[in-house]
Amino acid sequence: MSHAARNSSPEILTFGEAMAMFIAEAPGPLAEAEAFQRRLAGADNNVAIGLTRLGYHVGWLSRVGKDSFGHFIRQALIHEGVDGRYIITDPARPTGLLFKERTRDGADPRVEYFRCGSAASALSPTDAEQIDFSALRHLHATGITPALSDSARALTRQLMIQAREHGATVSFDPNLRPTLWPSEAVMRETLNELAGLADWVLPGLTEGRLLTGEESPEAIADAYLARGAKGVIIKLGPEGSYYRGRLGATLESCEVPGKPVAQIIDTVGAGDGFAVGAISALLEGLSPEEALRRGNLVGAEAVQVVGDMEGLPTRARLQALENA
Repeated sequence: MSHAARNSSPEILTFGEAMAMFIAEAPGPLAEAEAFQRRLAGADNNVAIGLTRLGYHVGWLSRVGKDSFGHFIRQALIHEGVDGRYIITDPARPTGLLFKERTRDGADPRVEYFRCGSAASALSPTDAEQIDFSALRHLHATGITPALSDSARALTRQLMIQAREHGATVSFDPNLRPTLWPSEAVMRETLNELAGLADWVLPGLTEGRLLTGEESPEAIADAYLARGAKGVIIKLGPEGSYYRGRLGATLESCEVPGKPVAQIIDTVGAGDGFAVGAISALLEGLSPEEALRRGNLVGAEAVQVVGDMEGLPTRARLQALENA
């Protein structure tokens, strides 16, 4: 990225909570783990890093504690090239932490969070005052941020509305975290409302079923199109992905099978990788089918390494994969 680009306001914005993640070095229950590797975790900052690696100028809005973990997160993101101008240091609250099992055979790892009362939970609409919306081309939101607190929920709604008002496109990944919500009903109501503020909604199939009460990808997509979304991309896991959206007065649908991988190492972050691929393709004017294909490709890269964002490709790596 050029010096001028670094000084200009970000063209893409993500926001939410990043945490310092400690992954057990050996497989087995967390209670028996004695050594850990420190990494970076957080769905929205995974997407920020992935889009930055593809050459976009991406900003990330959040709050971190005035502690060593907050410093680690800030420096890790800046090292990746993410624009850190919207990262706020909160002297009164700590940075969130999580601990993750090392699993065998690609099984979903057990994760334990220590994030209650974290700096990011104090995110609020006043934090949006510093954003240069005139430069913004795209906003990516997740369903994790509005689960952190009432004020973070209000910020999410405000950012999505303001981005649309300024002509930016908006993507929304529900990223269900039921334990963060006061009830399943509140979770469904809130996330379905927010999905209606997005251009592109990206639920997993299980998430879509829980949120809409519908079973098939087509019916789930139609539920969100009826709420105002322009396109719905449903992640089908190893089976691939499905798209349904408006093209003029007609509805267009397509499905692309998943990309096989030799060995699944860590499934966490696969959905964020998919979002990076699909969103970048749509921003580049590629077809929905091409967006699904790229999403599947980047998601497959993400599951083949330990860590949430370590497998996200650079533009050169992506081009090599797409040309293979």
